[in-house]
Amino acid sequence: MRGVFARGPAVRLAALAAAGVLVLGACSSSGGKKAEKRATEGRRLKIAMVTHSGPGDTFWDIVQKGAKAAAGKDDVEFLYSADPDGGKQAQLVRAAVDQKVDGIVVTLAKPDAMRDVLAQAAAARIPVVSINSGAGDSARLGAVAHFGQDESIAGEAAGRELARIGARKALCVVHEQGNVGLEDRCAGARKTFGGDLRNLYVNGTNMPEVRSSVTAKLQADKDVDGVLTLGAPFAATAVDAVKEVGSKAKVGTFDLNKGLIDAIRAGDVRFAVDQQPYLQGYSAVDALWLLKTNGDVLGGGRPVLTGPAIVTRDNAAALEAFTRRGTR
Repeated sequence: MRGVFARGPAVRLAALAAAGVLVLGACSSSGGKKAEKRATEGRRLKIAMVTHSGPGDTFWDIVQKGAKAAAGKDDVEFLYSADPDGGKQAQLVRAAVDQKVDGIVVTLAKPDAMRDVLAQAAAARIPVVSINSGAGDSARLGAVAHFGQDESIAGEAAGRELARIGARKALCVVHEQGNVGLEDRCAGARKTFGGDLRNLYVNGTNMPEVRSSVTAKLQADKDVDGVLTLGAPFAATAVDAVKEVGSKAKVGTFDLNKGLIDAIRAGDVRFAVDQQPYLQGYSAVDALWLLKTNGDVLGGGRPVLTGPAIVTRDNAAALEAFTRRGTR
């Protein structure tokens, strides 16, 4: 009998604990939403994304798809604007600050141009998250988190791939002069390539000019046997230039889109360095939502890496369905 009575309090405590779990479980389906509403004073959050995208760059379409998916899940109003000019991009960020948005996602391709306006965002107590470019400047400029790949490490991966496919003298086609992330990619590739890799600066907002620039370089130097582009649309243009000249140069690139997967499977493009742009857009919006509704901060002060991943003919088929729906 003693043993039975000795267990009585423990049994009652266990039952109470179990009841507590049931109560908490029952509340979680609605209490969480109520807490989120209290955290935002019943308002629908408004988050602005301002990037350095130029017109026609499919990479940013994928970023936006990820951001819009997160905004839909979180019931957030999502605003997007872009300009490749650093000063004009800063003006767009200033407009978002003036609108008193609840959070800003920004790229830091030209970090010095963003310094003053991000200080204004901080003064207005608007949290900022950076994506894609400027991981090294993100915390210094006041961003609470950064989502992207380490461009130097990604460049090193590209350099190794160029060497693996047999290139010895290659071009690194920079489609936006002054973009720190693009410069880091070429510098990283130069470290691991082992051959001669030289930057070729082109006007990325004018694809016919890009093609003529690459074509002219291939015609002038028949020893060039590799071309590394820094975005998927430019890879297709480089392939056209190679065919026009009759060059044997092998093309590699950064980033993916639907057409690029087809080019990889056909052997026209030998590899792509994927930084998962959908994940960058999705994570940035979701991170600001979590910060505003629950005080969460991702990354612990360090960039949250979304890449690099190497895509070749061996694994391209596995990603084809995702690229066709525009999420890779």
